[in-house]
Amino acid sequence: MANTYAPFGFRQYSGTGSDPTYEQVAMAIKSDYTTAIFFGDAVLQDANGYITRAGDAPTTQLAGVFVGCQYLSVSQKRTVWSNYWPGSDNNGDIVAYVINDPNAKFVAQAASALNITQADVGASISLAGGSGGNTANGISGMYLNTVGTSSTAPFRIVGLVTAPPGSNGTDTASNANYAIVAFLNVSTKTLVTI
Repeated sequence: MANTYAPFGFRQYSGTGSDPTYEQVAMAIKSDYTTAIFFGDAVLQDANGYITRAGDAPTTQLAGVFVGCQYLSVSQKRTVWSNYWPGSDNNGDIVAYVINDPNAKFVAQAASALNITQADVGASISLAGGSGGNTANGISGMYLNTVGTSSTAPFRIVGLVTAPPGSNGTDTASNANYAIVAFLNVSTKTLVTI
């Protein structure tokens, strides 16, 4: 069965903490940052300590993976808890929740033209931003993009998703399969050489 390409960013698989928070930390999004950040997006931290959505194939250290936020809504006149930052409707800085546990592992989908195989386990892998994300459900559109040996790539492949058999992403002989990845280049981890 071929895999259906429908990227969803980086979903928590495991980590040092326990479900549902998995060692989340509170970070800040600058009040005038207008780029949407979706649940499962990889994020960077700028020179002023604010997080921003990672672009394609980042080589700077990730701040982590975004999993939600809270902000004072101008239109609703109340604090809004959301699984994604829409890029507007706020008064002041936004509190963002980010998974930056250096031991965290995530499930993500390979690009539509990429098949990640068992031979790729241990290699580095870059990410791409896709179409941004889905504003109806707040889910990311990021996906795994290029397998390599770069120590500055954001993630490292640690396994393949093979269960339950027959479900989307488990066909390891087809493109757009699911892989389990761990942070390789994140601010809470010492950079290692592959």
